[in-house]
Amino acid sequence: MYNTSKNGYIMAVPLKRKGDEWYMQQALECAREALNADEVPIGAVIVDEQGEIIARAANSMEHDCSQVSHAELKALKQAGIVKKNWRLEGCWIYVTLEPCAMCMYACLFSRVAGVVYGAESNLFGYHLDNALLFQVYKKDSLSVIKGICAEEAQNLLKHFFKHKRKDNQP
Repeated sequence: MYNTSKNGYIMAVPLKRKGDEWYMQQALECAREALNADEVPIGAVIVDEQGEIIARAANSMEHDCSQVSHAELKALKQAGIVKKNWRLEGCWIYVTLEPCAMCMYACLFSRVAGVVYGAESNLFGYHLDNALLFQVYKKDSLSVIKGICAEEAQNLLKHFFKHKRKDNQP
């Protein structure tokens, strides 16, 4: 299904067979995998035009010793392999934490139809670079939905950092 925005951009609208909360729960499962691996608990899933999950990923920066091992980037790469195309038009990404500017640029470059996230990130969220970010692309070429299962996503992060601080105390 497609909608045309006021500026003429064609935007895919996901079929949402299961709803945003269901897809976010799948991303939260990935975040729990990251938590169990002693990584910052962030998870992402990518849903295709038919509402099927085509990629799942958990944050693994520490394990991979790589700054590009964000859940979003890993999921985008997997989805490109599944679709045999780096252009992910019509796909939506569900991520438990607001994407950083790097990940949001990757979403824009990948041409996903939309980003749905849970908790906001006051440290690294893309909103901190919002003005610059959307000078590159028209803002209405990407739909952004925030706050889906936000409390659950935030609680995972709080749990992780609380235990990290406790472990690092003398």
